[in-house]
Amino acid sequence: MKKTFAQFLFTFFLVGLCFVSFSSAQVNKDSELFKTLLERDQLLFGEGFNQCKMERFEELLNEDMEFYHDITGVMKSKSDFVNNFKNGPCKTGKPEVQRALVKESLQVFELKNQGKLYGAIQKGEHTFGGQGIAKFTHLWLLVDSKWKLSRVYSYEHRPLKKK
Repeated sequence: MKKTFAQFLFTFFLVGLCFVSFSSAQVNKDSELFKTLLERDQLLFGEGFNQCKMERFEELLNEDMEFYHDITGVMKSKSDFVNNFKNGPCKTGKPEVQRALVKESLQVFELKNQGKLYGAIQKGEHTFGGQGIAKFTHLWLLVDSKWKLSRVYSYEHRPLKKK
């Protein structure tokens, strides 16, 4: 039985669609990448945010870091972000609220260039002081073999619903 050119294109399209859908799936929560970025999240927030250890922020942030927040606006540099944090939430040495990751919400997606891993997208939800909840999306890049946070999107801030 002869296949027409249209049938060939349709088959090619379906195979391609399957490949794209499988290749864009989040990484397994047991994967090394997921564990590594979870660890980076713990350092950034567990030590950096929750304990005001500014050196954690500074070592994890890429030089071209940008921070986008749906309420407080944009910070387009690492130095602006660090200075804002030092002079804002950490000016007393302890932040006003504690950040907690909603662990079951965390997802990680690989970014590759011609098969080589160069970065990852990490997204999820976090709570602040048990009062509010928000979504976040982080762009992590491999810079000189180290994971650096390059872009932060913090959005959909809302009160935490009490059970």
